[in-house]
Amino acid sequence: MNDPIGIFDSGIGGTSIWKEIHKLLPYEDTVYLADSKNAPYGGRPHAEILELSIKNTEFLLNRGCKLIVVACNTATTNAIDQLRKQYKVPFIGIEPAIKPAALQSRSKTVGVLATKGTLTSQLFHSTAKNHANGITVIEREGAGLVSLIEKGKINTEETKELLGKFLAPMLEKDIDYLVLGCTHYPYLIPVLKRMLPPHVKILDSGEAVARQTLHVLKQNNLMHSHPRASSHLFYSNSDTAILKDFLSDVTANYTVEQHNF
Repeated sequence: MNDPIGIFDSGIGGTSIWKEIHKLLPYEDTVYLADSKNAPYGGRPHAEILELSIKNTEFLLNRGCKLIVVACNTATTNAIDQLRKQYKVPFIGIEPAIKPAALQSRSKTVGVLATKGTLTSQLFHSTAKNHANGITVIEREGAGLVSLIEKGKINTEETKELLGKFLAPMLEKDIDYLVLGCTHYPYLIPVLKRMLPPHVKILDSGEAVARQTLHVLKQNNLMHSHPRASSHLFYSNSDTAILKDFLSDVTANYTVEQHNF
């Protein structure tokens, strides 16, 4: 089917997911929605996150999307069950990579850096309970990080100071894996690598989400019918300059538009 894949996030963070999907599925068209005006979702109440997720979904469905990737950990944990009940298209969600971290950890201690909305969700706790038996999970809410990333303030002292505060209790407990539980956080990986000991590995969900998207497309006979140059639309309800900056390494044919949704 030649309709586009829809992707939404509470801002520009989900572009880290978009890049993995495009790498694996270069012939698929996409529509990306950045709800930067309402970022971050992490501190919002459940009902509000659900309302925003429904609004984002309908925006993408109105643009003919055949599958929707909820490229936001908080929206996934708070809304994806309802979205799947309410709409007919397949949905792909994002979960922190606790399972692979727990399976591979030698120190039996892993760190999870995520938003409050993810850490307090039922889905996160059930995932941790099911996959982290015998593993100590050090959770830290990355309060303030999404706002800094949305402003393009990645390599700043303010960001480094915040990260140092969040990482300190994890390193004291000898973590050997750091799980990133927010799609904004992969953009911090270069900074994190400079701050973490060499033996600490960083895990995010991007590649796993791309593989699951491929699987669901095949399963539902929704793959693009033939190889060709794809096109991509990016929408933001905030200043598009930073979104364009985060896409500066993209060579595919894309357009960025501001839209007051």
